[in-house]
Amino acid sequence: MKEYDRFKKGCANSNANTKILEGQLEDNKSKIIITTIQKLDSFIKKNKSSKAFDKKIVFIFDECHRSQFGDMHKNITDKFKKWIIFGFTGTPIFIGNAQTKKGMMQTTGQIFGERLHTYTIVNAISDKNVLPFRYEYIGRVDIKKDVKDEKIYKIDVEKAYDNKIRIATVTKYIIEHFSTKTKNDESYVYNTLENVVEVAKNRDANQIKKTSNVKGFNSIFAVSNISMAKKYYQEFKNNKSHNLKVALIYSYGINDEVADGVYDENSETTDGLNKSDRDFLELAIEDYNKMFGTSYDTTGEKFQNYYKDVSLRMKNKEIDILIVANMFLTGFDAVTLNTLWVDKNLKYHGLIQAFSRTNRILNSVKTYGNIVSFRNLEKELNDALALFGDNNASGIVLLKPYRDYYYGYEDDQGKEFKGYKELIKELKERFPLDTVIIGEQNQKEFIKLYGAILKVTNILNSFDQFKSEQLLTERDVQDYHSIYQDIYEEFRRKSKVESTDITEDIVFEMELIKQIEVNIDYILALVKKYHDSNMEDKEVLITINKAIMSSPDLRNKKDLILSFIDSLNTSSDVYADFKKFMNSKKKEELDKIIEEENLDKEETYKFVRKSFERGNIETEGLEISAILPPMDMFSKDKSRLKKKNVVIDRLLKFFDKFFSITSNSIFTKNNIEYKIDEDSSSSELMVADNNEGYKTE
Repeated sequence: MKEYDRFKKGCANSNANTKILEGQLEDNKSKIIITTIQKLDSFIKKNKSSKAFDKKIVFIFDECHRSQFGDMHKNITDKFKKWIIFGFTGTPIFIGNAQTKKGMMQTTGQIFGERLHTYTIVNAISDKNVLPFRYEYIGRVDIKKDVKDEKIYKIDVEKAYDNKIRIATVTKYIIEHFSTKTKNDESYVYNTLENVVEVAKNRDANQIKKTSNVKGFNSIFAVSNISMAKKYYQEFKNNKSHNLKVALIYSYGINDEVADGVYDENSETTDGLNKSDRDFLELAIEDYNKMFGTSYDTTGEKFQNYYKDVSLRMKNKEIDILIVANMFLTGFDAVTLNTLWVDKNLKYHGLIQAFSRTNRILNSVKTYGNIVSFRNLEKELNDALALFGDNNASGIVLLKPYRDYYYGYEDDQGKEFKGYKELIKELKERFPLDTVIIGEQNQKEFIKLYGAILKVTNILNSFDQFKSEQLLTERDVQDYHSIYQDIYEEFRRKSKVESTDITEDIVFEMELIKQIEVNIDYILALVKKYHDSNMEDKEVLITINKAIMSSPDLRNKKDLILSFIDSLNTSSDVYADFKKFMNSKKKEELDKIIEEENLDKEETYKFVRKSFERGNIETEGLEISAILPPMDMFSKDKSRLKKKNVVIDRLLKFFDKFFSITSNSIFTKNNIEYKIDEDSSSSELMVADNNEGYKTE
């Protein structure tokens, strides 16, 4: 519905129940109807005759690889007289992965006829529409080669997987490696949904979004069944060594388990669950309610809203690990999701579908979907890639091993790719830190070389062994980052003066620079260290300066931070005084802009407060116009437009300078409001005083 509304609002119709669908099918005005195969089947069963059955109708089924094999598809094709059917699937059912039903093999081709077009996962990755995968097998349960009764043996193997020691060991591994695999020490800017509960309850609710600085990615943990999902959830609860936000969801599975390892779970109901499973899920939802201030349970609509809430918070990156048996493994997309932990037998379309939850494109920080498997699925992975791509698919779909990125490699066409070790050697030889990079051509070559290092480092960072094999110290990285950004800013200044595109022949990997972010907490920790030395440890000051200059977010705040350091004395409280100092500077600079540009003070304070709340400056609309001084809108010299552009430019610089290092102080007039700091139990009382201005008490 969102996609259709984006094209033209109201051009498509949705339906909450079969009665609404019935009216839409019989109404000639409803040209495009979005529904489920279940509602369509229900409509057929409830209506022996309908004028809709005689209409010429085009049916388009998405995810047509499995739901079309039952009686519902047959009922539709029998009842409607004039139909054309199209099916879309990323993982069709071929002879090689077909399932037997009533003694017959069923394939997608048998249901839909001639294949019209093929666009495989290999094509999608080659075209950079989705990311490749990095597959990693952790741990091993030996599988005997001479087992005759595979069904009985499968049960025995599942018992071997499902034991307390193994579950505790796997849980411990995930906790210890979560940050590395999901890059949770690295940050990027992302739009998050603010009113999750409202949207979960009502799909048509107005979505309120905010630009946030988000750290790393999140993950799904797929386990073999509901019993194991419960045990893993309990183990995460029992382990007190982490502060990860872990959620659990499962529901009644209508169908028996199928060969691919992913069987259907009905996301709309828990009615078919046994009492033990439902009671456990009830407790897990209670934990969720405490975590997010919600009030869901396992009953009817409340469980449906829980499902939607979980989906939205996964997309918001509010949940770190979502434990599932089958739900969320097909059809669910969240660009913030980069890792799938797997303790489950998967094959063919079930495997590709599950893996593909991780490879949606977000930014240059996310370069692949991360698959961490606690079962050896290598053969199943190769079989699936051969079936849905081709026999050479793994070379494109899967990332190369660690040594290739570290030492370099040669592709199938004989093209050489330099590895991390050789790139660092070239960097140190050509651009040592103690020399200045002179000349535009040298600067471009440095940018190209360091960009390649940033890319390969971004991949290597999720390999455990890389930590002990890095060839640049933390201070070296900060210094090179600083040089990189100095050149970037120099090229930007040139492009403004010369009106040229700086990206014409070079690419600046600024997202990869930003993801190795030095944040204000890190800087304040250094300031505290300097203060604790009675302001005598000058080496710490050098470290602070280097760290600031290596950060795209902090380098324009350098003067502010250094001014704060100069204001310290032996009785200073670094963290509390920093907030007061920065909020004071924020007000001081805003008042200066208001005075020099003759802006409306009350409207400007209101405008800035809203901007800090939503995380950006709106440069169009009535809000920005309301703060400007009275001027002729139609003057020939366009003085009002020029004034507006000057004000916007100054406010953008002001916002960029203070957004990430100050709390959202509430600017009011003739009013008193409370501001509760998120990270403390104290409150700031903002007092508006017409004579003395705005002060904090």
